[in-house]
Amino acid sequence: MPEQLLPLYGISQENAVIQPYGAGLINHTWRISTDSRTYILQRVNQAVFKHPEAIDKNLRMLKAHVAETYPGYLFVAPLPALSGETLVVHDGDHYRLFPFIDGTHAINVAGKPDEAFEAARQFARFSRLFSDFDAKRLNATLPDFHNLNLRYRQFLKACKTAGPERMSKALNSIEFARKNEHIVDVFNDIVANSRIPLRVVHHDTKINNVLFDKYNKAICVIDLDTVMPGYFISDVGDMMRTYLSPAGEEEQDTTQVQVRPDYFKAIYEGYIEEMGDIMTHIERSSFIYAGRFLIFMQALRFLTDYLQNDVYYGARYEDHNLRRAENQFTLLKRYVEHEAEFRHIAP
Repeated sequence: MPEQLLPLYGISQENAVIQPYGAGLINHTWRISTDSRTYILQRVNQAVFKHPEAIDKNLRMLKAHVAETYPGYLFVAPLPALSGETLVVHDGDHYRLFPFIDGTHAINVAGKPDEAFEAARQFARFSRLFSDFDAKRLNATLPDFHNLNLRYRQFLKACKTAGPERMSKALNSIEFARKNEHIVDVFNDIVANSRIPLRVVHHDTKINNVLFDKYNKAICVIDLDTVMPGYFISDVGDMMRTYLSPAGEEEQDTTQVQVRPDYFKAIYEGYIEEMGDIMTHIERSSFIYAGRFLIFMQALRFLTDYLQNDVYYGARYEDHNLRRAENQFTLLKRYVEHEAEFRHIAP
């Protein structure tokens, strides 16, 4: 299938080498190597992104803004086909072709505080680039993606419809979730009272969405399909969730789930270096809350899916999503235990 797309971009099939690429779970991706250039071809997963044209429109607007205001920034956007379109439809599927950025690499796990600092700085720089762009112009490519109020209501509904066996197994996690409803209350107050501004945020700040150069300095962020209007707590919170612990969300031994304060410090300093003079006072005072917000929301999503018989994430073994939820609830407990220390770092 990928080879049939190449002529649409003026790429000769004859000398092109096509290989599956990356470890992404959403879009199907190939690396296309030719004698003169390398590309990344993606097929958009329409089960997740139901309106690929909305993503394409967002990227066009953002690219135009960067080209006009910050032309030196490396904004990795889709390349146009011979037709001029940056979103190509073939046999009912939607594809984009990106330039491969030579001399760069991605990492899957933050192994050093310096890496967390660099990533946080780049995600903050991305939001800074669009601080004078009206975020409401963008399409919500994943509506309610980080709507904690909705996620909590979905959890409560799942508790009413779940089977007795799963309810019994998940009882401790359910009780812990209910005891932390105050995290939802803070989010509701933020939204209802516009306490922090809507911004252009990435919404998926795992460290493998950052490109590093050979000196391990971050140069730009990638995977921009989730860029849409949102709050800074989404980006900061996702960094907290995925950088702070040496154990990932799949770790079943919860004793391995710990929080590393030096990584929190790195995230804070990296983010503030770029966004510090733009953030409002309430945003800065909500920095620590961002971790609670995102960790709790992801735990709820895993737990809700478990109670609904694994219809969203699927399961590779029995009680997989319950183990994931327990992992994230443990991370939340460890995070809260360190908050006094965090307040000295992020006053």
